[in-house]
Amino acid sequence: MELLVATRNKKKLQEIRELLVGLDLKVTFLADYNDMPEIIEDGKTFEANAAIKACTIAQYAKKLVLGEDSGLEVKALGNRPGVYSARYSGAGATDKKNNLKILRELKGVPLKKRAARYRCAVALADAKGLIGVVSGSCSGLIGFKSRGASGFGYDPLFVIEKYGKTFAELGLLIKHKMSHRFKALKKARGLMARYLKRYLQVSS
Repeated sequence: MELLVATRNKKKLQEIRELLVGLDLKVTFLADYNDMPEIIEDGKTFEANAAIKACTIAQYAKKLVLGEDSGLEVKALGNRPGVYSARYSGAGATDKKNNLKILRELKGVPLKKRAARYRCAVALADAKGLIGVVSGSCSGLIGFKSRGASGFGYDPLFVIEKYGKTFAELGLLIKHKMSHRFKALKKARGLMARYLKRYLQVSS
């Protein structure tokens, strides 16, 4: 069975594929198709946006679809950027611009007050509607400068206290064992496994 991931972000797709290894699924994403509809991410929460992505594409493509929405919440910034994480620096936002904006806003804030958490919501839907939504989170601190070359998003700033290193320094092998996306997808695997079992029973 095909699982269509409602994203055009190749790095995010790579992580999702690696975290879903072992499931009998062909994982594709929006860039594999030419005619997918625009997704209006107007939800107020990660869970709402994940569901919007999954349901919008599932209704159009008539396939099993995974919608994922994730971002960074910084306590000292009132949990910003939150659902606006990917576009935090405005029009033409890039990972680098977003990271620089966070650093500017936290200028002068000591490390112990730079608590943050990554959050991720994963929704699964098919042509009949929403199947379920699960979530995960990972706590850390925002460093004083970008460090490391692995990952994407705010990974060069997100320090894991246990290691004293950012996700971008730790690399995917360690990140995949503890990240917000790992925790959410671990729960989503259960949703998918139950769905596939029902699908096979109906098909047989």
